Amino acid sequence: QIAFMTLTLFPIRLFFAAFMMLLAWPFAFIASMGSDEQELEKPLSWWRKIVDILLKAIMRMMWLAGGFHWINVKGRRALPAEAAILTVAPHSSYFDAIPVTMTFASIVMKAESKDIPVWGTLIKYIRPVFVSRSDQDSRRKTVEEIKRRAQSDGKWPQIMIFPEGTCTNRSCLITFKPGAFIPGVPVQPVVLRYPNKLDTITWTWQGPGAFEILWLTLCQFHNSVEIEFLPVYIPSEEERKNPVLYANNVRRVMAEALGVPVTDYTFEDCQLALAEGQLRLPSDTCLLEFAKLVRSLGLKPETLEDDLDKYAATAMKMKKEKVNLKEFSAYLEFPVSQTLESMFALFDENENGVIDIREFVIALSVVCKPSKTLETIQLAFQLYQSEGGTVTEEDLAHILKTAMGVSQIDVTHLFRAVDEEEKGKITYDDFYTFAVLHPHFAEEYLYADQMGAESSLKTSSLSAPNGICTDFSPDSAGDRRRPLQKKLN
Repeated sequence: QIAFMTLTLFPIRLFFAAFMMLLAWPFAFIASMGSDEQELEKPLSWWRKIVDILLKAIMRMMWLAGGFHWINVKGRRALPAEAAILTVAPHSSYFDAIPVTMTFASIVMKAESKDIPVWGTLIKYIRPVFVSRSDQDSRRKTVEEIKRRAQSDGKWPQIMIFPEGTCTNRSCLITFKPGAFIPGVPVQPVVLRYPNKLDTITWTWQGPGAFEILWLTLCQFHNSVEIEFLPVYIPSEEERKNPVLYANNVRRVMAEALGVPVTDYTFEDCQLALAEGQLRLPSDTCLLEFAKLVRSLGLKPETLEDDLDKYAATAMKMKKEKVNLKEFSAYLEFPVSQTLESMFALFDENENGVIDIREFVIALSVVCKPSKTLETIQLAFQLYQSEGGTVTEEDLAHILKTAMGVSQIDVTHLFRAVDEEEKGKITYDDFYTFAVLHPHFAEEYLYADQMGAESSLKTSSLSAPNGICTDFSPDSAGDRRRPLQKKLN
């Protein structure tokens, strides 16, 4: 079927879809000329309403060319005055642009998108909220702009936000980012379904590429999509004050409508679990739990590397000194809380109320730079080395045990392989030279001996269909109800 469609229907559909997009460009360009902020807050003029209708019709024809012969819409779309924000999930493909072109709601887009030929003009027409990656203060400005528009009493178009923040395979709803919920205004949840026998729609960060997805989808004679507008969700006073609670409750409503579970893992967690460094994390690692606690504590991704440098510098001065919970709180400059206590418990190996602060720094380095194994190990050597710049086998075991987030690990074979002169101690230069010559040292000297053929680590290296790692599977949704797994007990 694919071979036949590729030679017949695919080029016709691709040409027609591209033609429709080019046809939409002059209308969007003319309607966008001279628009200023004051004008955008006014009701649409009669000619702009006509342009709106024409563009929606052209976009509908473009999707028709892609095999979306009809779009099943359920529920009623709320008016801007009823719900200024539309939260859409699950986000799994660029075909999720279908509800955007149907409603012409504003969206949150990276600023670079407006410079894309043709497509950039169409994006600017829907008056998006642009996010600039080059502006370090962009996150705050974006949230402020969303809040300003959401509280305009319907003067601005509705904002359509995909709160998951990345594409998934629709098997569950991952953690919602709080941006859509910070304004504290009512939102209308919108759920998407693609009830096709063969899934050619899903486009995640790992798996088939963008063009392959487009090619396979256009080779399908018919593609189904369902858009359901759920009732407007009005937040309680507690939810207005707590955007995370608000986001979780809206996610629960949407998950029930979709009939899928939720998971507290995020895109960043999956990146951590599948990072392509010399050390792959085993499925039972506690570093995923640690990463969640880091986020809950309020350590921000954009400043995490700076925080790591600060904590590492302090840890080097402290050497082998262990700290209690109160001292750990002062070290992080965060007040004692349940989150901080949970993080402390992960490193309290003997449950004697003290931890080695160096282990926290190593774990934070892995979360901060998951694929840069040697940078983390170099930092760890600096923390553990003696005045002569060397570490022992016991020190290496502590380093790798923490870097992998496991309770036990046998490093004897690896240490002996690095310590060719049998000095009983090694330097980072020794380790680095060995790692360069043996880039798969973990598989050769750690995993095979440590886990065996039935290892859970082997399982963790496999990814589920369409790019969601095994730690994202629906079965793991209940993991958050289990007691915290300590790293070293």
